Amino acid sequence: MKNDDQLSSAFAALADATRRNILQRLREGPVTVSELAAYYPISRPAISQHLAVLEKAGLVQRNRRAQWSECSLTTDGLMDVASWITAQQAVWNERFDRLEEYLEKEKSDE
Repeated sequence: MKNDDQLSSAFAALADATRRNILQRLREGPVTVSELAAYYPISRPAISQHLAVLEKAGLVQRNRRAQWSECSLTTDGLMDVASWITAQQAVWNERFDRLEEYLEKEKSDE
């Protein structure tokens, strides 16, 4: 997994609803910044700022083709987030199982 700063950047990027929506749109395939901006009631520079945050977090990449900038998803950033969440889920599931066992034992001892 990448360093904690990268993971923190990914979570910060995912905290914004517009950025999550951009990621959903990019699931359908690469699009230009202009095509993406057409979906939102905010300026193209604002979309570019959102994309910069997503790019820094390792969730999106931008490729220049002639005068167009095309955006696409990258899987590494999301895989890092998913791995972290899965690890946390395993820890908490184990803790809840132990708590349940403890409570059952306490109940049977009464």
